Amino acid sequence: MFDLNTGYTLLLLFCLLAACLFEFVNGFHDTANAVATVIYTNTLKPWMAVAWSGTWNFIGVFAGGIGVAMGIVNLLPVETLVDQNIAHSLSMVLALLITAIFWNLLTWYLGIPCSSSHTLIGSILGVGLAYSILPEASGEAVNWSKAKEIGLSLLVSPLFGFSVTIILMYFIRVMTRKTPMEDVVFKEPKKNQTPPIWVRAVLFLTCTLVSFFHGSNDGQKGVGLIMLILIGIVPTYFALDESYDPAKLPASLVKIEEVIVKIDSTALSKTDQVRLTETKRMTNHLQATFGSLKSMHDIARNNKFDTRKDIMLVDRNVSTLLKKEEVRLSEKEKNSLKAELKKIRKVTDYSPRWVIVLISISLGLGTMIGWKRIVKTVGEKIGKEHLTYAQGASAELVASMTIGLSTNFGWPVSTTHVLSSGIAGSMVASKGVKNLQPDTVRNILLAWFLTLPVVMIMGGTLFLLFRSIF
Repeated sequence: MFDLNTGYTLLLLFCLLAACLFEFVNGFHDTANAVATVIYTNTLKPWMAVAWSGTWNFIGVFAGGIGVAMGIVNLLPVETLVDQNIAHSLSMVLALLITAIFWNLLTWYLGIPCSSSHTLIGSILGVGLAYSILPEASGEAVNWSKAKEIGLSLLVSPLFGFSVTIILMYFIRVMTRKTPMEDVVFKEPKKNQTPPIWVRAVLFLTCTLVSFFHGSNDGQKGVGLIMLILIGIVPTYFALDESYDPAKLPASLVKIEEVIVKIDSTALSKTDQVRLTETKRMTNHLQATFGSLKSMHDIARNNKFDTRKDIMLVDRNVSTLLKKEEVRLSEKEKNSLKAELKKIRKVTDYSPRWVIVLISISLGLGTMIGWKRIVKTVGEKIGKEHLTYAQGASAELVASMTIGLSTNFGWPVSTTHVLSSGIAGSMVASKGVKNLQPDTVRNILLAWFLTLPVVMIMGGTLFLLFRSIF
């Protein structure tokens, strides 16, 4: 398979299976948050809730695009880490997979709502940092600009969920004050008694939205993980989108060249001068490469990964130059460059349909299994009171909105932390901070702060260990 010997083929299949296992674990680990409110408010029976949520997770992966997936792929400059030794690529992939799956399973077993996003991103950063200390390391092993962007989204999203839920709870209370609805939405649901039909409809809708947007965001992380595996182990087959029309690229490359030649190199630092010269050379080279192609299949397999590296290099160099004060271009020219860079990146930022199907199935099935531990934590242990209808609806509505907006911008966020913080916010809105259970909140915060350093150390250590073994 893919010109690999039997041993490497089996390892590739193992890695793909492990990536599906990661997304499967993600399903019953993260998606339990989506069904906690409808289960604990007696809106849906547990088996109906998880089946419905699993279905919408499946749909969400297909509808979400690949923006978040490419954010994961581009966090680790694969073109820097991958060389002619396939064992080195396997070291990278196995370290990522083992770390991510182990930490997800451990936190699930302990019933702690921990973020699969933090886990995967932390393991990627750990591998990148570990590579940077190797003697043969060259170039940046981590795309730090992308890391800052992702880190900010992971930090801000729970705070946003917490604060906006408090505001929404206040709004609901004001709107329902001294009306019959107030006694319904702010009282603890009676055991084994279903809520009024209009309450069920609202909670049913919010559960659907959270499940759909979870699939559109978290599901993409699994897609990104598989693309890291495929690009790392068999780059000659998956470095470029072979279905892309190469005739679209030369025009974009010409426009990029027309703008960058206007940059005054004498005003730049020596490093940026080298970067500018290198970019001009690469755009000329890529124009010559794609100008004569009728199909992406015409590129020799051994040259596909090098072509990917050239495209990524042009993108990073131009993006870096645009941030420099010394580069004096008009806003129109800068926007033109960004638009053309986005076009040429379509040939590298892609995912085969079978990868999306594989991840959709894994996430959907995972949602239907093993959800009880996290549901119990979310529904009973964050606050000192049983989840009310208003709290459940507010937390899920804010969570779905937050995740949906993040997916639109291509930012990975944690469904776990967004929804957990939303429920915490709804508890605070009801009776103040004293309404939170300190032990559970402490465990969630501890998992939030520990996940990144622990998985970074574990991922980096395993990477170096596997490199020495292989």
